[in-house]
Amino acid sequence: MIDGPLIVGAGPVGLSAALLARARGLPAHVVEHLPAGAAKPGSRAIFLHRQTIQTLAAAAPGLADRMVREGLVWAGRATYWAGRRVHHRRHAPMPAGLAPYVCLPQPRVETLLRETAVRAGVTFAWHARADEVTLLDDSVLVRATDGRQWCAAFVVAADGAGSTVRRRLGIRMDGDARGHAFVVVDVADDPARPLPAERVFHYRHPRAAGRNVLVVPFAGGHRVDLQCRADDDPAALAADPSAWLRPLLPAGHAGEITWSSHYLFRQAVAETFTSGRVLLAGEAAHLFAPFGARGLNSGIADAAAAVDAIASVVQAGLVRPRAVFGTDGPGAALRTDSSGAALGALAGYDRVRRAAAERNRAAAGKALAHLTAAGPHRRAAQRAAAVATRVLPRAGAWLDRRPFGPRDAGIPGSLY
Repeated sequence: MIDGPLIVGAGPVGLSAALLARARGLPAHVVEHLPAGAAKPGSRAIFLHRQTIQTLAAAAPGLADRMVREGLVWAGRATYWAGRRVHHRRHAPMPAGLAPYVCLPQPRVETLLRETAVRAGVTFAWHARADEVTLLDDSVLVRATDGRQWCAAFVVAADGAGSTVRRRLGIRMDGDARGHAFVVVDVADDPARPLPAERVFHYRHPRAAGRNVLVVPFAGGHRVDLQCRADDDPAALAADPSAWLRPLLPAGHAGEITWSSHYLFRQAVAETFTSGRVLLAGEAAHLFAPFGARGLNSGIADAAAAVDAIASVVQAGLVRPRAVFGTDGPGAALRTDSSGAALGALAGYDRVRRAAAERNRAAAGKALAHLTAAGPHRRAAQRAAAVATRVLPRAGAWLDRRPFGPRDAGIPGSLY
C-alpha cells in the first residue's frame, strides 16, 4: 500500500509531482511505460518560466540553479513582416538568480528531474504500462499490462495526451479535435556561423512561400516551427525538412538537423480533473499548442497544486498514514476517518486548475486566431500594423506579442 501519491508517467510533470511530494514528506512512487533511461528525441517543450523555476527550486535544493546554468536566456527578440524587420528588442544580461525564464530541451530537463528524484528517495516501476484503474472507497488500484499492480491512497495521472488513466475513468476531453498543423525541426548550433540567440517570428516569410515561421534558440541549438497551409502535407514536410529549411538559414550554415516532427495546434480540456482519488495533471488534463509555452509550465503548476491538495488531506488527518510501501492488493487499502471529506478537499484542485486550463485554452485560442488570420478583419489589422511600424514602434510590438496570446491568461497571481 502506497500512502503517498502513485504517479503515472515519468515525464516532467510526473517527476515534478514526485519531487514535490518528497519535499512535503510524502512517499512517492512513479510508474512509467518506457524502460529506465529510454532516450526521447527532440527538444520538445523548451521554455521554463520563472514561476516554474521557483516551483522546482522548492522541490529540491540546487535543481533550479542547475537548470538555469545549463539553459539559455535569449539575447533579444525580433519580428519580420514579409522579410522586413518590424520589431527588435535586445535583452540586457541578467544575473542567473533573476533569470525570467530559461530555454532547455525537455529531455535534459527530464534527466535532471529524474536524477534528483532518485536522490530524494522516489521509487520507480519502469516498463510498466498502466492498463486498469479501479476506484475503491479509500484508495485506487492500478494494474499494468504485465500484471504488476499498485494500491495507493492517491493517484496523479501525468501520462500524457493519450492518458490511459483518463480514458479508463471515462473522462472526456472538451475542445477542438481538428487542430492546425505545424512542422517542428531542431537544428544544432554551427560554431562557424552561429545564429543569433534571439527568438524570431516571421509573418509571411518570403523564403517559406509566405508561410509563418518561428525560430526559438535553446541551449545547444534552435527550434524552427513552420505553420502549414491547408493543402500542405505535414508528414512529408517533417520527413524531409532540408529542402524548405536550408533557405531559411544563413548561407553556409552547417548545423545538423537533429529532429523533425509535426503536430496539431489543439485546444482541449478534460471535463473534470479529478475522479475519486485520481488527479489529472499536465497533458492528461489539457492540451495547448507550444506557442505561448503553456503546456509544460501549466503542467508543473498542476503538479504543485495536486501535491498541495494531497498533502492537505494527509495533514488534516483525513487519511491515517502508514509506513507501508509496496504493491499490495485492494485488501490492504488505507482506512480513512472520512473518505467524503478527503474527496471534498481534492475538489478544490479540480476547481482551481480546471479554471486555469480554461483560461489558458482561451489564450491559446486568441493566439491561433491571430496566426491563422482567419477573416478579412484580422488580415487587414495585421497588414495595417505592418505598414504602421514604419512610423509607430508600438505597432511592431503588437505584431511581436500577438502570436503567443495573453501572457498571464487572466489568472491572478499566476502566469499559468
